[in-house]
Amino acid sequence: MDASSRPLKPEPAQQVASSSESSLLRRLRAGEDDAYHELLRIYGGRLLAVARRLMRNEEDARDCLQDAFLSAFRSIDSFQAKAQLGTWLHRIVVNACLMKLRSRKRKPEELVDPQMPEFDTYGFRIGPSEMSPVSADDLIEREEVREQLRKAIDDLPENHRIVLVLRDIEELDTAETAELLAMTPGAVKVRLHRARLALRERIGSLFE
Repeated sequence: MDASSRPLKPEPAQQVASSSESSLLRRLRAGEDDAYHELLRIYGGRLLAVARRLMRNEEDARDCLQDAFLSAFRSIDSFQAKAQLGTWLHRIVVNACLMKLRSRKRKPEELVDPQMPEFDTYGFRIGPSEMSPVSADDLIEREEVREQLRKAIDDLPENHRIVLVLRDIEELDTAETAELLAMTPGAVKVRLHRARLALRERIGSLFE
């Protein structure tokens, strides 16, 4: 067998990470207290950031994170390691946030903005426009507009904000987003397109 046909071996760092995660998982399933503290230490900060992006205030974000970890602890035996532990925890946090948002009193669906132009049935703008949709992920890398962008995202109507956060910031694909929100993939695409246009309208002056 020549070198080109041999299966690739994991890099040493990947092997260490995989071994460490497997060890942590075994200890969690064994009910070791220090394993739970280690899980919180490793993943708590980044998962709190996820909750903060989905929720509009710190208290709600921390409540969702606590609910997510309790759910994870209860169901750790069902985790089959088909994905990385961090990916599994991320999904649980997103679900916890969405459940809290759904538990609030439902309001009529908000329009993106009363000054926004009309859209056709496919979600595209009717009439001429000098602006094109913008990805929140592309903009957030620019330090000088980070705070303005965060506020503009927070000011979007909830139904558009959540789709934009899940797709452009949390980087879930269309199918995952549709499943989490009980929407069709087509509806997700339309809502994301409108949210991006609304976001561009709100922060366009930053680029003039």
